Amino acid sequence: MSGRVVYASFATPHLSGGVDVHLRHIAMLRAAGTAASLWLPEPGTPTWMGDVPVVSGATLEVGEDDVVVLPEAPIVPGTDPAPGARKIILNANHFYTYATWDGPLDAYPGWSPTPAVWAVSEESAQVLRALNPGLGVTVVPAPVDPVVFAPAAAKHGIALLGKKRPHEAVLLRRLLEQDPRVAPGALRELVDASRAEVARALAEASVFVALSHTDSFGLPVAEALMAGCLVAGYDGGGGVALFEAPGAWRVPEQRPLLLVERVVDLLVRQAELAPLGEANRAWILERNSPDVTAGALLAAVAEARTRPGGRAVAVHPAAWLHRMPAGFTKTG
Repeated sequence: MSGRVVYASFATPHLSGGVDVHLRHIAMLRAAGTAASLWLPEPGTPTWMGDVPVVSGATLEVGEDDVVVLPEAPIVPGTDPAPGARKIILNANHFYTYATWDGPLDAYPGWSPTPAVWAVSEESAQVLRALNPGLGVTVVPAPVDPVVFAPAAAKHGIALLGKKRPHEAVLLRRLLEQDPRVAPGALRELVDASRAEVARALAEASVFVALSHTDSFGLPVAEALMAGCLVAGYDGGGGVALFEAPGAWRVPEQRPLLLVERVVDLLVRQAELAPLGEANRAWILERNSPDVTAGALLAAVAEARTRPGGRAVAVHPAAWLHRMPAGFTKTG
Protein backbone atom coordinates (compact mmCIF):
# COMPACT_ATOMS: atom_id res chain seq x y z
CA MET A 1 0.00 0.00 0.00
CA SER A 2 1.34 3.43 -0.95
CA GLY A 3 0.21 6.86 0.15
CA ARG A 4 1.32 9.87 2.11
CA VAL A 5 2.07 10.22 5.79
CA VAL A 6 1.02 13.75 6.76
CA TYR A 7 1.91 15.26 10.14
CA ALA A 8 -0.51 17.93 11.42
CA SER A 9 1.79 20.37 13.16
CA PHE A 10 2.36 24.00 14.12
CA ALA A 11 4.80 26.68 12.96
CA THR A 12 6.32 27.46 16.35
CA PRO A 13 8.57 30.53 16.13
CA HIS A 14 11.36 28.84 18.11
CA LEU A 15 12.70 25.31 18.38
CA SER A 16 9.99 23.03 19.79
CA GLY A 17 10.73 19.47 20.88
CA GLY A 18 7.36 18.15 19.72
CA VAL A 19 7.55 19.75 16.28
CA ASP A 20 11.18 18.69 15.99
CA VAL A 21 10.08 15.07 16.39
CA HIS A 22 7.68 15.59 13.46
CA LEU A 23 10.53 16.94 11.34
CA ARG A 24 12.82 14.03 12.21
CA HIS A 25 10.07 11.50 11.42
CA ILE A 26 9.41 13.11 8.05
CA ALA A 27 13.10 13.00 7.13
CA MET A 28 13.34 9.31 8.12
CA LEU A 29 10.23 8.33 6.19
CA ARG A 30 11.36 10.17 3.07
CA ALA A 31 14.79 8.55 3.30
CA ALA A 32 12.99 5.19 3.29
CA GLY A 33 11.00 6.13 0.17
CA THR A 34 7.72 7.11 1.86
CA ALA A 35 6.00 10.35 0.86
CA ALA A 36 5.80 12.38 4.07
CA SER A 37 5.15 16.04 4.78
CA LEU A 38 4.25 18.59 7.43
CA TRP A 39 0.71 19.99 7.43
CA LEU A 40 0.44 23.54 8.73
CA PRO A 41 -2.78 25.56 9.08
CA GLU A 42 -1.26 28.56 7.25
CA PRO A 43 1.54 29.02 4.68
CA GLY A 44 5.07 29.75 5.83
CA THR A 45 7.63 28.00 8.02
CA PRO A 46 10.13 29.48 10.50
CA THR A 47 13.76 29.20 9.46
CA TRP A 48 14.58 26.79 12.31
CA MET A 49 12.45 24.09 10.63
CA GLY A 50 14.79 23.93 7.64
CA ASP A 51 13.80 22.56 4.24
CA VAL A 52 10.81 20.36 5.01
CA PRO A 53 8.00 19.49 2.56
CA VAL A 54 4.88 21.36 3.66
CA VAL A 55 1.21 21.34 2.75
CA SER A 56 -0.84 24.16 4.22
CA GLY A 57 -4.46 25.05 4.79
CA ALA A 58 -7.24 24.75 7.32
CA THR A 59 -8.44 21.59 5.56
CA LEU A 60 -6.73 18.82 3.60
CA GLU A 61 -8.04 16.24 1.17
CA VAL A 62 -6.92 12.82 2.36
CA GLY A 63 -6.70 9.80 0.08
CA GLU A 64 -7.71 6.28 0.98
CA ASP A 65 -4.07 5.21 1.22
CA ASP A 66 -2.93 8.21 3.26
CA VAL A 67 -2.13 8.33 6.96
CA VAL A 68 -2.78 11.48 9.00
CA VAL A 69 -0.67 11.92 12.15
CA LEU A 70 -2.31 14.20 14.71
CA PRO A 71 -1.10 15.62 18.06
CA GLU A 72 -2.51 14.58 21.44
CA ALA A 73 -4.03 18.03 21.90
CA PRO A 74 -6.43 19.48 21.06
CA ILE A 75 -8.81 16.50 20.83
CA VAL A 76 -12.42 17.50 21.42
CA PRO A 77 -15.38 15.21 22.29
CA GLY A 78 -17.76 14.65 19.40
CA THR A 79 -15.32 15.87 16.75
CA ASP A 80 -13.40 13.61 14.37
CA PRO A 81 -10.81 15.67 12.46
CA ALA A 82 -10.83 13.26 9.50
CA PRO A 83 -13.89 10.94 9.54
CA GLY A 84 -13.14 7.65 7.81
CA ALA A 85 -9.46 8.40 7.23
CA ARG A 86 -6.58 6.35 8.63
CA LYS A 87 -5.28 8.30 11.65
CA ILE A 88 -2.53 8.14 14.26
CA ILE A 89 -2.27 10.12 17.49
CA LEU A 90 1.38 10.99 18.06
CA ASN A 91 1.28 11.66 21.79
CA ALA A 92 4.33 13.85 22.39
CA ASN A 93 3.26 14.64 25.95
CA HIS A 94 0.93 12.41 27.95
CA PHE A 95 0.37 15.23 30.46
CA TYR A 96 -1.60 17.08 27.74
CA THR A 97 -3.68 14.08 26.67
CA TYR A 98 -6.91 15.42 28.19
CA ALA A 99 -6.20 19.14 27.86
CA THR A 100 -9.37 19.55 25.79
CA TRP A 101 -11.16 16.29 26.54
CA ASP A 102 -14.04 16.52 29.01
CA GLY A 103 -16.02 13.59 27.67
CA PRO A 104 -16.30 10.03 29.05
CA LEU A 105 -12.95 8.31 29.39
CA ASP A 106 -14.10 5.18 27.54
CA ALA A 107 -15.25 7.30 24.59
CA TYR A 108 -11.79 8.81 23.92
CA PRO A 109 -11.04 9.89 21.23
CA GLY A 110 -14.28 8.92 19.52
CA TRP A 111 -12.78 8.72 16.03
CA SER A 112 -13.66 6.36 13.20
CA PRO A 113 -11.77 4.25 12.45
CA THR A 114 -10.01 3.89 15.81
CA PRO A 115 -6.55 5.45 15.56
CA ALA A 116 -3.21 3.98 16.44
CA VAL A 117 -1.37 5.80 19.24
CA TRP A 118 2.36 6.45 19.28
CA ALA A 119 4.29 7.42 22.42
CA VAL A 120 7.85 8.74 22.62
CA SER A 121 8.90 6.87 25.77
CA GLU A 122 7.98 3.72 27.66
CA GLU A 123 6.87 5.78 30.69
CA SER A 124 4.46 7.72 28.48
CA ALA A 125 3.20 4.52 26.84
CA GLN A 126 2.45 2.94 30.22
CA VAL A 127 0.41 5.96 31.27
CA LEU A 128 -1.55 5.95 28.01
CA ARG A 129 -2.21 2.19 28.20
CA ALA A 130 -3.55 2.60 31.73
CA LEU A 131 -5.84 5.43 30.64
CA ASN A 132 -7.18 3.75 27.50
CA PRO A 133 -6.45 0.01 27.46
CA GLY A 134 -8.59 -0.36 24.32
CA LEU A 135 -6.17 1.72 22.25
CA GLY A 136 -3.04 0.13 20.87
CA VAL A 137 -0.03 2.14 22.03
CA THR A 138 3.36 1.78 20.31
CA VAL A 139 6.62 3.35 21.42
CA VAL A 140 8.45 5.20 18.67
CA PRO A 141 11.53 6.49 20.54
CA ALA A 142 12.37 10.16 20.17
CA PRO A 143 15.46 10.40 17.95
CA VAL A 144 18.69 12.18 18.88
CA ASP A 145 21.17 12.97 16.11
CA PRO A 146 24.68 11.82 17.08
CA VAL A 147 26.23 14.02 14.37
CA VAL A 148 24.54 17.22 15.52
CA PHE A 149 24.97 16.40 19.22
CA ALA A 150 28.56 15.31 19.73
CA PRO A 151 31.18 16.21 22.36
CA ALA A 152 33.86 18.78 21.63
CA ALA A 153 37.50 17.84 22.01
CA ALA A 154 37.64 19.78 25.28
CA LYS A 155 34.65 20.12 27.60
CA HIS A 156 34.26 22.62 30.42
CA GLY A 157 31.60 24.58 32.26
CA ILE A 158 27.86 24.26 32.79
CA ALA A 159 24.91 24.49 30.35
CA LEU A 160 21.45 25.37 31.66
CA LEU A 161 18.21 25.43 29.66
CA GLY A 162 15.48 27.07 31.73
CA LYS A 163 12.57 27.16 29.26
CA LYS A 164 10.34 24.82 31.28
CA ARG A 165 11.16 26.42 34.67
CA PRO A 166 12.13 30.05 34.00
CA HIS A 167 11.81 31.30 37.60
CA GLU A 168 13.80 28.43 39.03
CA ALA A 169 16.39 28.90 36.30
CA VAL A 170 17.00 32.48 37.45
CA LEU A 171 17.41 31.28 41.03
CA LEU A 172 19.82 28.54 40.05
CA ARG A 173 21.85 30.88 37.87
CA ARG A 174 22.28 33.28 40.78
CA LEU A 175 23.30 30.48 43.14
CA LEU A 176 25.81 29.05 40.68
CA GLU A 177 27.30 32.42 39.79
CA GLN A 178 28.04 33.25 43.42
CA ASP A 179 29.52 29.86 44.23
CA PRO A 180 33.31 30.33 44.56
CA ARG A 181 33.91 26.93 42.95
CA VAL A 182 32.30 28.10 39.68
CA ALA A 183 34.68 30.25 37.64
CA PRO A 184 33.32 33.45 36.07
CA GLY A 185 31.83 32.67 32.68
CA ALA A 186 31.61 28.93 33.37
CA LEU A 187 27.78 28.97 33.27
CA ARG A 188 25.99 29.28 29.95
CA GLU A 189 22.22 29.76 30.09
CA LEU A 190 20.36 29.01 26.85
CA VAL A 191 17.41 31.30 26.09
CA ASP A 192 15.47 31.00 22.80
CA ALA A 193 18.55 29.29 21.40
CA SER A 194 18.66 27.80 17.92
CA ARG A 195 19.32 24.11 17.40
CA ALA A 196 22.91 24.92 16.39
CA GLU A 197 23.44 27.05 19.49
CA VAL A 198 22.10 24.31 21.76
CA ALA A 199 24.28 21.71 20.05
CA ARG A 200 27.38 23.88 20.42
CA ALA A 201 26.70 24.65 24.09
CA LEU A 202 26.17 20.98 24.92
CA ALA A 203 29.25 19.95 22.96
CA GLU A 204 31.40 22.29 25.03
CA ALA A 205 29.78 21.80 28.46
CA SER A 206 30.92 19.27 31.03
CA VAL A 207 27.67 19.43 33.02
CA PHE A 208 24.07 19.92 31.92
CA VAL A 209 21.44 21.13 34.38
CA ALA A 210 18.19 19.28 33.61
CA LEU A 211 15.09 21.37 34.36
CA SER A 212 12.54 19.06 32.76
CA HIS A 213 8.91 19.58 33.72
CA THR A 214 5.83 17.52 32.76
CA ASP A 215 7.65 15.90 29.83
CA SER A 216 6.91 12.67 28.03
CA PHE A 217 10.59 12.12 27.27
CA GLY A 218 12.96 15.01 27.92
CA LEU A 219 14.72 15.71 24.62
CA PRO A 220 17.23 18.26 26.02
CA VAL A 221 18.42 15.67 28.55
CA ALA A 222 18.82 13.06 25.81
CA GLU A 223 20.72 15.55 23.66
CA ALA A 224 23.02 16.35 26.58
CA LEU A 225 23.71 12.64 27.06
CA MET A 226 24.49 12.31 23.35
CA ALA A 227 26.87 15.26 23.62
CA GLY A 228 28.75 13.47 26.40
CA CYS A 229 27.66 15.75 29.23
CA LEU A 230 27.29 14.75 32.84
CA VAL A 231 23.64 15.44 33.75
CA ALA A 232 22.02 16.49 37.02
CA GLY A 233 18.47 17.64 37.69
CA TYR A 234 14.83 16.70 37.22
CA ASP A 235 13.37 13.93 35.05
CA GLY A 236 10.11 15.75 34.28
CA GLY A 237 8.12 12.52 34.64
CA GLY A 238 8.57 10.97 31.21
CA GLY A 239 12.34 11.19 31.35
CA VAL A 240 12.77 8.90 34.33
CA ALA A 241 14.56 6.26 32.22
CA LEU A 242 17.12 8.82 31.01
CA PHE A 243 18.49 9.02 34.55
CA GLU A 244 19.46 5.37 34.32
CA ALA A 245 22.36 6.55 32.14
CA PRO A 246 25.73 5.98 33.85
CA GLY A 247 26.52 9.69 34.22
CA ALA A 248 23.12 11.13 35.19
CA TRP A 249 21.95 12.09 38.68
CA ARG A 250 18.31 12.81 39.57
CA VAL A 251 17.76 15.47 42.24
CA PRO A 252 14.56 15.99 44.29
CA GLU A 253 12.16 18.55 42.83
CA GLN A 254 12.48 22.18 43.88
CA ARG A 255 15.54 21.67 46.07
CA PRO A 256 17.83 24.26 44.47
CA LEU A 257 20.61 23.95 47.03
CA LEU A 258 20.80 20.19 46.50
CA LEU A 259 20.83 20.66 42.75
CA VAL A 260 23.53 23.33 42.87
CA GLU A 261 25.69 21.17 45.15
CA ARG A 262 25.39 18.22 42.77
CA VAL A 263 26.16 20.34 39.70
CA VAL A 264 29.18 21.99 41.31
CA ASP A 265 30.49 18.65 42.54
CA LEU A 266 30.32 17.30 39.00
CA LEU A 267 32.03 20.40 37.68
CA VAL A 268 34.87 20.10 40.19
CA ARG A 269 35.30 16.40 39.39
CA GLN A 270 34.83 16.74 35.61
CA ALA A 271 38.24 15.28 34.71
CA GLU A 272 37.72 12.28 36.99
CA LEU A 273 34.18 11.70 35.69
CA ALA A 274 34.91 12.24 31.99
CA PRO A 275 34.57 8.49 31.21
CA LEU A 276 30.97 8.66 32.44
CA GLY A 277 30.24 11.39 29.91
CA GLU A 278 31.58 9.13 27.19
CA ALA A 279 29.45 6.29 28.54
CA ASN A 280 26.37 8.53 28.43
CA ARG A 281 26.80 8.93 24.68
CA ALA A 282 27.11 5.17 24.14
CA TRP A 283 24.06 4.58 26.37
CA ILE A 284 21.75 6.95 24.49
CA LEU A 285 23.01 5.72 21.10
CA GLU A 286 21.71 2.25 21.96
CA ARG A 287 18.23 3.60 22.73
CA ASN A 288 17.57 6.77 20.72
CA SER A 289 19.85 6.84 17.71
CA PRO A 290 18.22 7.70 14.35
CA ASP A 291 18.60 4.05 13.28
CA VAL A 292 16.70 2.83 16.36
CA THR A 293 13.93 5.38 15.83
CA ALA A 294 13.71 4.76 12.09
CA GLY A 295 13.25 1.04 12.63
CA ALA A 296 10.45 1.58 15.14
CA LEU A 297 8.84 4.28 12.99
CA LEU A 298 8.76 2.23 9.80
CA ALA A 299 7.27 -0.72 11.70
CA ALA A 300 4.64 1.56 13.27
CA VAL A 301 3.68 3.04 9.89
CA ALA A 302 3.42 -0.46 8.40
CA GLU A 303 1.10 -1.47 11.26
CA ALA A 304 -1.01 1.65 10.78
CA ARG A 305 -1.44 0.85 7.09
CA THR A 306 -3.06 -2.48 7.98
CA ARG A 307 -5.90 -0.52 9.59
CA PRO A 308 -8.97 0.57 7.61
CA GLY A 309 -8.91 3.95 5.92
CA GLY A 310 -10.80 5.97 3.37
CA ARG A 311 -11.05 9.34 1.69
CA ALA A 312 -11.85 12.37 3.82
CA VAL A 313 -11.55 16.10 4.13
CA ALA A 314 -9.44 16.56 7.25
CA VAL A 315 -9.63 19.63 9.47
CA HIS A 316 -6.39 20.88 10.98
CA PRO A 317 -6.37 20.68 14.81
CA ALA A 318 -5.64 24.42 14.93
CA ALA A 319 -9.43 24.74 14.63
CA TRP A 320 -9.72 23.68 18.28
CA LEU A 321 -6.75 25.48 19.80
CA HIS A 322 -9.15 27.92 21.47
CA ARG A 323 -10.26 25.02 23.66
CA MET A 324 -6.80 24.70 25.20
CA PRO A 325 -6.34 25.82 28.83
CA ALA A 326 -5.26 29.39 29.54
CA GLY A 327 -1.52 29.84 29.24
CA PHE A 328 -1.07 26.88 26.91
CA THR A 329 -0.26 27.31 23.25
CA LYS A 330 1.05 25.04 20.58
CA THR A 331 2.25 27.99 18.52
CA GLY A 332 4.22 29.97 21.10
